[in-house]
Amino acid sequence: MPTNKDQKFYPGERKNILVTGGAGFIGSHLCDQLITDNNVICVDDFVGGGNLNNISHLLQNPNFRFIKHDINLPINFEEFPELANFKIKIRGIQEIFHLASPTSAKNFNQLRLKSLHTNSIGTINVLEMAKSYKAKILFTSSAVVYGSRRKDNPSFKESDFGSVNFISPRACYDEGKRFAETAMMTYREMYGLDTKIVRIFRTYGPREMLFDGQMVPDFVLQAITGQPLIIYGDGNFSTSLCYVSDIIEGIVLMMDSNEIGPINLGGPEEYKLVDLANKIIEITHSKSKIEFKEPLLFMTPLGLPGISLAREKLNWLPVVGLNDGLEKLVDYVKANRILLEPLISQYGEKF
Repeated sequence: MPTNKDQKFYPGERKNILVTGGAGFIGSHLCDQLITDNNVICVDDFVGGGNLNNISHLLQNPNFRFIKHDINLPINFEEFPELANFKIKIRGIQEIFHLASPTSAKNFNQLRLKSLHTNSIGTINVLEMAKSYKAKILFTSSAVVYGSRRKDNPSFKESDFGSVNFISPRACYDEGKRFAETAMMTYREMYGLDTKIVRIFRTYGPREMLFDGQMVPDFVLQAITGQPLIIYGDGNFSTSLCYVSDIIEGIVLMMDSNEIGPINLGGPEEYKLVDLANKIIEITHSKSKIEFKEPLLFMTPLGLPGISLAREKLNWLPVVGLNDGLEKLVDYVKANRILLEPLISQYGEKF
């Protein structure tokens, strides 16, 4: 870890920005957005969500550097020769987007210790780095901090405390996110760090993990290849959905704002998965059928986001409608069918 010191950074220069979990679904799209005007350091260890294919198109960009590293272990970016052009020792790091966290539904049980460590030790390590560089830091928390959906009112606002079972098998992730939020606020109060928290609700779009239990991206490839569309739950399973580009816009707006948060980011509408599956069958002109299987531990019916605060403080609203978002996802899968179709052969092994 570098020693605490004042770096020389001048307005108009490209910022040095760190993205943890940057090879993941949301993280890779965030790197795409940030690279236009900044130097981006992407850190990922490919455990529980990250994939080199998600960032392969960025690897030749002189303003992008990928470091394979587990954030639960110490790291000093000043020692990496591939980062020499970023002059971190002189210019420091200006912003940190902390997205690292295992999100694999299929491998949730195997990754429980990893989730526990990343949400605690990893978050503290990243906060210590922010403290050293006096960097702004944004943490992507999750809808899970609110607990299960309420029957009387499925929509959560930021002032709701929620209810999480902190000794359940899911607690390493759910309670882990709550602990990480606490860590952010504690470092803010104790060290004066510029910390920010957004709570991300269910997101979909290109690069989301296939056949991992997330279902919506699976539906598209299943429909295109004539396979059954599998829903892990019954016909009443419903969720909120927000297209990934809208989430990225909200994250960037939050970092550029004076807000602390937490602020919800997500789509406020509720959709039944069976309706989404039928819509994808219609869009793809598929003859596939829908099948139901036992629900997965990681995929639970979460609440819907109240987004009035995001509207008021960030002037943010989702702009990609469901039909447009699904069309974009279908186009992506079709364009990458040669790469994605072999995954169908592993389908029986996945669950």
